Amino acid sequence: MPTQSQLYERLKEADLDPELSWTEAELPERLRTKHVHRLHPYLGKFVPQLVEIFLRRHLEPGQWVLDPFAGSGTTLVECSTFGANSTGIDISAFNVLLTRVKTATYDPCVVEHDLLDALARLTRFLDASAGQLSFDTDLVEPVTEAATSSEFLREWYDTRALTELLFYRSLLGEYQSGDLMAIVLSRAAHSARLTTHSVLDFLKKPQTEPYLCAKHRRICQPTREAYRFLRRNTLDTIERVKQYERLRSDAQAIVLHGDGRIADFGATFDGLITSPPYPGRIDYHEQHRYAYELLGLLDRRGEEIGAAEKGKSKAAVAAYVADMVAVFENARRHLRRGAPVIIVIDDSRSLYDEILGEAGLTVDERRRRHVNRRTGRRGDEFFEEVILARA
Repeated sequence: MPTQSQLYERLKEADLDPELSWTEAELPERLRTKHVHRLHPYLGKFVPQLVEIFLRRHLEPGQWVLDPFAGSGTTLVECSTFGANSTGIDISAFNVLLTRVKTATYDPCVVEHDLLDALARLTRFLDASAGQLSFDTDLVEPVTEAATSSEFLREWYDTRALTELLFYRSLLGEYQSGDLMAIVLSRAAHSARLTTHSVLDFLKKPQTEPYLCAKHRRICQPTREAYRFLRRNTLDTIERVKQYERLRSDAQAIVLHGDGRIADFGATFDGLITSPPYPGRIDYHEQHRYAYELLGLLDRRGEEIGAAEKGKSKAAVAAYVADMVAVFENARRHLRRGAPVIIVIDDSRSLYDEILGEAGLTVDERRRRHVNRRTGRRGDEFFEEVILARA
């Protein structure tokens, strides 16, 4: 297998935009996941440096940008540091929560107080429960009873881990930073599930016994507690919020929970930057199932476009095309004439000439970029296209 350097040597002659493709050495993970971009794991997020380039090339501070697939909020966060106002919409309640949390304006002192105080209360709760390995005491029964209606939570969490998560959840309404704490909680829940270390993204079956770990190449134990993740995420979140507050402008960021096919955005936009879902690859609701269960979020997976559950059949792809036409046609009605429309997509099925044409958008150019990774540690690589169209 070629090294990244060898691979990029071969790609020099390819039809690539050199500013849009990076080796790992040129753009390490710590930069791809800077400040609030790493507040929570999210499959399919695109690198923030792409949005930086698009904003610099095609838009100006003070203008309004639309993202009809807000996802984890990459476009909106980068707009806020660039100085552009932005509106994002997503069908997923979790995506909306995450994007609102990422783009919110914080007083870092309040955030630090709230998150550390909540962690201290959790610590005292655990100290009071010391020695009760089953956590089946009068102290925790009111908390654990809240989980009895969720088969998913009972199946995928050890009793101790679930008790810790639910106690932390009980504190959210008592703090000004409650929404931010909900993301701390969800991030810990992602790590505390009863699954192997190498299968955090796509669950198979609960791992309740010691196992030979493919990631660490040794015998690992199932995750039994959530406290260490809550503590680690608390400290990390405080620091990332501080970093973001030093960079962000006073630009507005509006996040809507709705359907981009029919939404009335109530504004006219100067540009659109988005990375739509690919057909049949990821179930965006299911990947955060633990958050929906813990936080009681509204599940609208039936309205999700291109979900993996819908498959890649001819009928599924046709439905995807029709849905995408509806989204971009609706977006076009809210764009000023001639506004740039920038789409990052793996168009290996050659669907987007049809989609954009039917939506009334004119394609100016396509640029290929090499993707050795996105924002996580996955080692797979592929090509995707950056499509520049006009309203």
